[in-house]
Amino acid sequence: MKIYTRTGDKGETGLLGGNRVPKDDLRIEAYGTVDELNSHVGLLRDMAGQHHTELLMGIQNALFAIGSRLASQSEEEALKFKVPPIREHDITAFEHAMDRMDAELEPMRNFILPGGHITSSQAHICRTVCRRAERRVVQLGRETTVDPMAVRYLNRLSDLLFVMARHLAKLHGAVDTPWKPRG
Repeated sequence: MKIYTRTGDKGETGLLGGNRVPKDDLRIEAYGTVDELNSHVGLLRDMAGQHHTELLMGIQNALFAIGSRLASQSEEEALKFKVPPIREHDITAFEHAMDRMDAELEPMRNFILPGGHITSSQAHICRTVCRRAERRVVQLGRETTVDPMAVRYLNRLSDLLFVMARHLAKLHGAVDTPWKPRG
């Protein structure tokens, strides 16, 4: 299979079922941002070493499924291509993981500045890209049908990535830097 097909040379791309749309279509923007998030999560997984590996791999697989579902124009099409759905237990697993990590952290008393350790900083980058992906998927949902579980998953994932950033900072001996507003 060749990587280049030349079919996109005129500014269009194919969706999962074969329909062609402009490359700046909101659907492409939504799943492209999910793909960007997946790449950032992959970098976080590489940087985190043995910390949270299984959780991050699961997130990457789910993000690939969300992107594939967004590239499908219908639920029937996604089922035809055997794209796995996001389930309630995926979201509750995030909540349990956050509770476990949060139990090891000092309570937050202020907003915190991203940073402290390069791995923690990457988790914060993942969080912000996740929020953008969520905004794009919500925007797409105003124009067409979008699986509400995808929005819930991305919303909860951004929360998880915030807690993970703090947890990774602690594991690497860094402390939260509180935001100190001027004035």
